[in-house]
Amino acid sequence: MTTSLIFKQLFDQTSATFSYLLADAKSRQAVFIDTVYEQHERDLSLVRELELELLACLETHCHADHVTGAWLLKYTTDCKIIASEHSGIETLDRSLTHGDQIKFGAHALTVIQTPGHTNGCISFVIDDESMVFTGDSLLIRGCGRTDFQEGSAQKLFHSIKDELFSLPDDCIVYPAHDYSGRTASTIGEEKRLNPRIGGQANENDFVGYMENMQLPHPKQLEIAVPANIKAGRPKDDQLPKQPDWGPVVTSYSGVTEISPQWVASHMSDFHILDVRTTVETKEESTRIQGAQLIPIHELRDRINEVPKDKPVMTICRSGKRSVLAVNVLREAGWQQVANINGGLLRWRDEGLPVIS
Repeated sequence: MTTSLIFKQLFDQTSATFSYLLADAKSRQAVFIDTVYEQHERDLSLVRELELELLACLETHCHADHVTGAWLLKYTTDCKIIASEHSGIETLDRSLTHGDQIKFGAHALTVIQTPGHTNGCISFVIDDESMVFTGDSLLIRGCGRTDFQEGSAQKLFHSIKDELFSLPDDCIVYPAHDYSGRTASTIGEEKRLNPRIGGQANENDFVGYMENMQLPHPKQLEIAVPANIKAGRPKDDQLPKQPDWGPVVTSYSGVTEISPQWVASHMSDFHILDVRTTVETKEESTRIQGAQLIPIHELRDRINEVPKDKPVMTICRSGKRSVLAVNVLREAGWQQVANINGGLLRWRDEGLPVIS
């Protein structure tokens, strides 16, 4: 993998789905593969924190086990939604066929048509053939099922054997799912060790295996497929509900944060909790007027002293330990809570009011 490529592998625990963010380090242009609706805040925060320009959300196929986050990311970043011309996904910004390329900065992904799990399955191989994103076509020691969504074991056999297995043996396989804690494989490994299609398995062996699996249908099938045909666009364009008590941003690490400027201009609407230690406040007596002081190491024992009639904004010197205070409050039942980004250092740097 070239050093100029930014690469992030992300995971949704509920659906066991991998999403992949790839970006060119110089131009900051990026693409996202197989996003998940419920992970929108996480994915959007990562794009923003890395200061990337998201060009496109790519779909390896129309998923049946989760709803894609593609439409939400298009709504928030103005990126394009791209998938196979045979995916069945409506209103694509670009339809793909075999050999097409998606360029981002100095890099490109080439489309390999890999039908069999569905008619519209495609894989994406990076330009130097060091990585391939196989969707549900080829999994780690497995492959996608072929018993619904116009699946075909015969088609999938040839997609894997003729197309994916023609890639270099050291090409890293990144699938759309794994249910056993595995993150990646290689083409060479799967050619030798995949129990369904590796080694000397022929088409009859593979088809016989696939036709006798008798798997239950995915739990989200009736929800996911209709939603994914619309690229995850909610009914009546209803976006996920955002906090109505302030412009809270969820960071990539999952922390709810709010800007000090906004807090300073709405002081009467919030309760500010300063979690610096006594030693710190003696060394630096500057504080925000009206802030309640409970040192972080005492917070769990004194949690009932924190009022619940207003949203709580936590703060410390740098905004790091006050993140822990947010977690402590959440665990204790506080819903409206956020960390003041940058702590007192940023608060003072931005000339906001303090007292000694």
